[in-house]
Amino acid sequence: MKVSPDYYDEIFPFKGQWDMPSSCGLKVRRAGGKTFVIVTELYQDNPGTSVTYAGRSLAEQICQAKGLELKDICFVECNPCTNSKLSFYDEEYFEVDFGADPSHKYRQLTRDEVNVMLGR
Repeated sequence: MKVSPDYYDEIFPFKGQWDMPSSCGLKVRRAGGKTFVIVTELYQDNPGTSVTYAGRSLAEQICQAKGLELKDICFVECNPCTNSKLSFYDEEYFEVDFGADPSHKYRQLTRDEVNVMLGR
């Protein structure tokens, strides 16, 4: 399951759970007065923790590396399309609210929201 480089501008190395070396795809986009930090799961090309399990720690590491403030970003997780027959691997984008209760932490973005965010 290779992830197309169209999903990211760079591979971002990060410390995952238990400081496990990990990596994700990363795009930073500014649209509509917001800064979107989009992390993409790399599946087999990620040696460690998934972006979902890294969560806030990953967001903080990106902010530190890119000179951003956590309070000023919209953190988005991307599950990229891998052309699999399994629907689990269909393209999906989720906005993450680290301050929300667990049942409201993730909000799936609509196709229109994704297009605005990515400047399409």
